[in-house]
Amino acid sequence: MKIVTIAEIEQQLTNIKDESDPFFIKIQQDERKGVQQLIHRWQKKMEQERQLKEKFVEMKGYELKWRTQGYKYIAGVDEVGRGPLAGPVVAAAVILPEDFYLPGIDDSKKISEKKRNEYDEIIRREALAVSVAKIDAAEIDRVNIYEATKKAMLAAIASLSPQPEVLLIDAMKLETPFMVDSIIKGDAKSVSIAAASIVAKVARDRLMVELSTQFPEYGFQQNMGYGTKEHIHAIQSHGITPYHRKSFAPVKEWVMDK
Repeated sequence: MKIVTIAEIEQQLTNIKDESDPFFIKIQQDERKGVQQLIHRWQKKMEQERQLKEKFVEMKGYELKWRTQGYKYIAGVDEVGRGPLAGPVVAAAVILPEDFYLPGIDDSKKISEKKRNEYDEIIRREALAVSVAKIDAAEIDRVNIYEATKKAMLAAIASLSPQPEVLLIDAMKLETPFMVDSIIKGDAKSVSIAAASIVAKVARDRLMVELSTQFPEYGFQQNMGYGTKEHIHAIQSHGITPYHRKSFAPVKEWVMDK
């Protein structure tokens, strides 16, 4: 019998999805340390994939609940940017098709920037509708961050085409003509809200990176407008930009001192 090299085994394992595969059964008898390490890594990877699939199915529960009642256009809605000292609050609304499948999707804060960008591209390509809206710092100062967040969400919802029948929202109460399901920590419990979370986060991050080229002193490309030590030091040294929230401490204190 021809001896298969470890490199050849590694290559073949990329195409195997089940432990009952004849080749996998065969290589389990191979006592070479390198082969056993490959088997262990493959089993670990399969277990991780299984867990991601299970979580994805669980996260489709809210969508399934409404689909079984006859609703088709179910929009997930979420926002990012309530806490920063600078930049807008951004909301996104996303309507996914029934057969959407993206294991690994989660609250945007729990996944890497690389994954967020990858998922954002997939979501925008496959969604039935995607909408993003932002409320700038001046409006946040005028109406307060809570009201600004609601305005951003309502604007994103209003721009959806087709219009939604049901809204899945991450722990916010909105007055809309649509059915509303408000879910605490919804971005980790609903596929649609997680998708909106990712789209909103990617959109806002890209905007802050653009602003960083105009105002490099503040490090917006890294802190995304949040109050890091370096950001606060930059405010003390250079003052504020038109994108800073004057109603937020310590920006508020800096404005009062001037």
